[in-house]
Amino acid sequence: MQRILKRRETLLFVIILVMIAGFAMRASGFAEPANLANIFNDTSILIILALAQMTVILTKSIDLSVAANLAFTGMAVAMLNAAYPDIPLIALVITAIVMGAALGAINGYLVWALEIPPIVVTLGTLTIYRGMAFVLSGGAWVNAHQFTANFLSVPRTPLLGLPVLAWTGIAIVLVMYFVLRHTRFGRSTYASGGNPVAAVYAGIDVGWTRFLAFVLSGALAGLSGYLWVSRYAVAYVDIANGFELDSVAACVIGGISIAGGVGSVAGAVLGALFLGVIKNALPVIGISPFTQMAISGTVIILAVVFNARRERNRGRIILRDQAAKDTVSQGASA
Repeated sequence: MQRILKRRETLLFVIILVMIAGFAMRASGFAEPANLANIFNDTSILIILALAQMTVILTKSIDLSVAANLAFTGMAVAMLNAAYPDIPLIALVITAIVMGAALGAINGYLVWALEIPPIVVTLGTLTIYRGMAFVLSGGAWVNAHQFTANFLSVPRTPLLGLPVLAWTGIAIVLVMYFVLRHTRFGRSTYASGGNPVAAVYAGIDVGWTRFLAFVLSGALAGLSGYLWVSRYAVAYVDIANGFELDSVAACVIGGISIAGGVGSVAGAVLGALFLGVIKNALPVIGISPFTQMAISGTVIILAVVFNARRERNRGRIILRDQAAKDTVSQGASA
């Protein structure tokens, strides 16, 4: 029990519950199940982007282009739906995912093959992808009346008390948990970020792993592109502007180390929910947008400080922990 209470995820979950209770005292009905379901639904896209960002960060990289990827793919599928309404919805969703993965592959290739620092690559492609969205649309908006009814209605359709958008977020969480916890690629991401040198000696291709992480991140951003334009019934160049920072913030708050190799899916989800609760609650209790930004920034800095202190005192690098276990077992057998 004591070990569970010391976990970062448990502490963050308790903090979120305390926040909800506190906000409910200022705004009646805030803690009602229907409102909490709405908050989760509103946060679902951020959760997906946080998981995309987490995958890259685990490999000791960063993807600042996730929101720009979302904007371009969202604009592309919105224009396709408006121009060719007979295209099946599933084909549009697959198109968004494939386009997003292709944009992620560009990032991954530049980082892997040309060995350009990830922050430089994705800072550049952030601007490029936003520019591509502008060129594609000519700066015009695609509005609700131009979409087909099916394009707009599917993510909003209620299913067992939650919209399909929220269930999509839950499905992505489960898939990412399995991928990162129970596949060779998942173990490679942790090893590549935790100790790249040891990972090479263990037979892991660190560059290829980072490339795949960027591809996966791009695919999730592409999916988020469709979900965003469908959720808000509009597509324009600046959609999700600043969400790349929110995705990083969710990861940092959730305990994912910027240094790589440390973090969990639960942490990323809780970090996104933490931001979602704040963004939904502060306007309700009359906090100005500028104060909201200051509060969010303060929380991020405190989370970084907390992460730095924890990693200095106790590392969680997979290869090192495994080596320690092997040493103990060899000593016991001797």
